[in-house]
Amino acid sequence: MPRVLVALLLLLSLVACEDVRGERVYWTSVLDDAQITELKKTAPNVRFVKCSRKEALERATEFHGADAHLLSEEFLAAAKNLRWVQSWSAGVDRYMGLKGLIENDAITFTNMKGAHGPVIAEHVFAMLLALRRDLPAYFDAQREGRWDRRAGSGQRALAGSTLLVAGMGGIGREIAKRGKGFDMKVLATVRNAREAPEFVDELGTSKVLDRFLERADVVAIALPLTKETTGLFNAERIAKMKKGAILLNIGRGKIVDTEALVAALKSGHLAGAGLDVTDPEPLPEDSPLWKMKNVIITPHVAGRAELTRTRRTAIFRRNVERFAKGRKLVNVVDKKAGY
Repeated sequence: MPRVLVALLLLLSLVACEDVRGERVYWTSVLDDAQITELKKTAPNVRFVKCSRKEALERATEFHGADAHLLSEEFLAAAKNLRWVQSWSAGVDRYMGLKGLIENDAITFTNMKGAHGPVIAEHVFAMLLALRRDLPAYFDAQREGRWDRRAGSGQRALAGSTLLVAGMGGIGREIAKRGKGFDMKVLATVRNAREAPEFVDELGTSKVLDRFLERADVVAIALPLTKETTGLFNAERIAKMKKGAILLNIGRGKIVDTEALVAALKSGHLAGAGLDVTDPEPLPEDSPLWKMKNVIITPHVAGRAELTRTRRTAIFRRNVERFAKGRKLVNVVDKKAGY
């Protein structure tokens, strides 16, 4: 091998080693001191800094990584050495307007895809079972101390009914699994065509969404918010849903046209709705949705549980270890697709 080539390879290896061993600075507000101490055991060359936005802006060139929710365009313009941004949520639509992040190819953007799936799927079925078994009516009777077997307007089983999961990503996948566990027929949509897993009876792209809607007794929206999905469930699409169906939304509120949803519930076209996200959010006090007996609303808390925190910590630890060694990160967001 020519000496010049050997020398070049040696130089490159030294540079790589220096890059791996050099200190990397991460700006955070999420991590507590105990978590930082644990992370330092596996990533000793990463220094975690907790400081105000004003101080961070003054020290912007010092940072190589940062929590996404701390960012501003001003900071991004000044942070010339920033190489990694971590979103602590799976959905990243709130950051798509940060041009300094989205348009900078030098910055790798990662999210928490996969962390929330099991817990959110449980929340979906908590809402669904409450609606199918008409539990809110019995809760009212319980609070009044009434033993009233006719308080509910009727109960229906999940077994034998059809579930449509609109958006079978990490969360949608967990919803589909549980649907199959309840002996439901499971339909699901994905962005790109692929083979259906064993717990999905039929899998298609967005092109078959309307045909699936006509067959589904329950529709669970687990889509990310993008230009394509904003307002996807408008009056026209909701009208295509099977009469008496239940709509569940744990994706983003803006995916569903709120006025169209209210109209479909009032007319009886939809039997009920379970909403962990709304448009607008928070939902105004005067929204008719609050007083509808066939609607269950939770304030964007479906992902909350100790299991979610544990899974998020594991994803972050994995990325910190890779970041410390200059390796490719996991859960990388497709900035063009928006998720």
